Amino acid sequence: MAETKREIERKYESDDSGLPDLTGAGGVAAVLDKGLVELDATYYDTADERLTAASLTLRRRTGGSDAGWHLKFPVAPGVRDEIRAPLSDTVPEEIAALVRSRVRNAELIPLVRLRSARDVRHLVDTEGALLAEASLDTVTAERLTGKRRAAQWTEIEVELADGRDPAVLDRLDERLRKAGLRPAAAPSKLARALELTAGRRRGARTAPPRPVTAGDHVLAYLRAQRDALVELDPAVRRGLPDAVHRMRVATRRARSTLRTFGTVLDRTVTDPVGAELKWLAGELGVDRDHEVLADRLKNALDALPPALATGPAAERLTAWAGTRQGGAHAHLTGVLDSRRHLTLLDTLDALLADPPLRVAAGKKPAKPLGKAVRKDRRKLRAALEHALELPPGQDRDLALHEARKKAKRTRYAAEAATPALGTPARDLTRAMKSLTTLLGDHQDSVMARRTLRELAAVAHAAGESAFPYGVLYGREEARAAALEAELPGRWKKIRNGASG
Repeated sequence: MAETKREIERKYESDDSGLPDLTGAGGVAAVLDKGLVELDATYYDTADERLTAASLTLRRRTGGSDAGWHLKFPVAPGVRDEIRAPLSDTVPEEIAALVRSRVRNAELIPLVRLRSARDVRHLVDTEGALLAEASLDTVTAERLTGKRRAAQWTEIEVELADGRDPAVLDRLDERLRKAGLRPAAAPSKLARALELTAGRRRGARTAPPRPVTAGDHVLAYLRAQRDALVELDPAVRRGLPDAVHRMRVATRRARSTLRTFGTVLDRTVTDPVGAELKWLAGELGVDRDHEVLADRLKNALDALPPALATGPAAERLTAWAGTRQGGAHAHLTGVLDSRRHLTLLDTLDALLADPPLRVAAGKKPAKPLGKAVRKDRRKLRAALEHALELPPGQDRDLALHEARKKAKRTRYAAEAATPALGTPARDLTRAMKSLTTLLGDHQDSVMARRTLRELAAVAHAAGESAFPYGVLYGREEARAAALEAELPGRWKKIRNGASG
């Protein structure tokens, strides 16, 4: 089974390759010599180095206390999450799955071999507890593809012990810099090895060109959503907080972009892509919606006075909330592993590489983008004002839900256009975010009331008290009525205050 470790470290290089005495720095009471460790690591990537381009490292390492497969994800400068799996001859499936969104049909091949002689020091406090580990690494790198070049260097690593305050590294950094050390130029040993064994200096990653035309702006926004889908894939697999929601939003943004900017990108080409994005959003959304609704109902029940929360309502609600949890994650990872999903990612790549541009794509952005945003806003206005004309009830609920969808589409259109249109689009984005939050709360209330009716019916059939469900239903009904009463004023303020 794979396990995760948060790695917080700093790397240094110096001309004399020495490790200075760190006693007294950062609360270090003593420096303990732990001897020399021989490490042998083979780094894997695709032939076109897709993992390296994303600052991911995948290695098989022997020697030391953590021999095995290691996959590292960047979290922040100097901070990485290391996923570890036991040693085996081939890449373990739990590791391979985490890079599938990038690797897809490509083969993972040995890219570089690094052999390190690591001279280890433990930095401990007055009680002998570990603060950090400092090591002097003498590294030999060998390129395993193309012309097999080799390189050698020495570097110093200081890694924070688990649970320690990162400020320890700041204080050690002061001592190390005074001793003549400087932060390593390369972010990792692999990056340095690739540079030194390439036969030429690897150029710094260049920023994409500044958007100029309408097409540039639309493609930049679409590219950001494609990147989010790829980057969030391993986070969804790992069950990280909010990852599913964020991936679902990226699919909606991408689909909305294809639909809204039909004068820029040919919809006869992009509509099938949009249909696949809709499928993915649906797969991501089912269990997410269930989870959000369960949390809403649990919190509402917990807020009831004990005298009103009669019977086994809490137990029944907990059972209902857990009905989908067992197989939800397995289903979702199955979707991400599916040929359909991987083909969608390939299709988005191809679309961005060779976009189906229309005439408006080559124009200055203000007019075509502004026109598209205004069109979406008009559709929202018609949908919302129609909903507000209806009497309270199911028809109005459905109409408000449709208006919510159009508000989201207007928001995403304004987001995409903000770099070109500036403040008016930014203001409209904020206004649409506020409106979708209100309409989303209303829709959640609609779904909550539907579920409460179902739970009450089941409880009644089982001979239990349905009273708590009725109380919660009444509160949700009052909440929805308050939101509907707030909507006209909110919309009037948006209509009069937001440009677009």
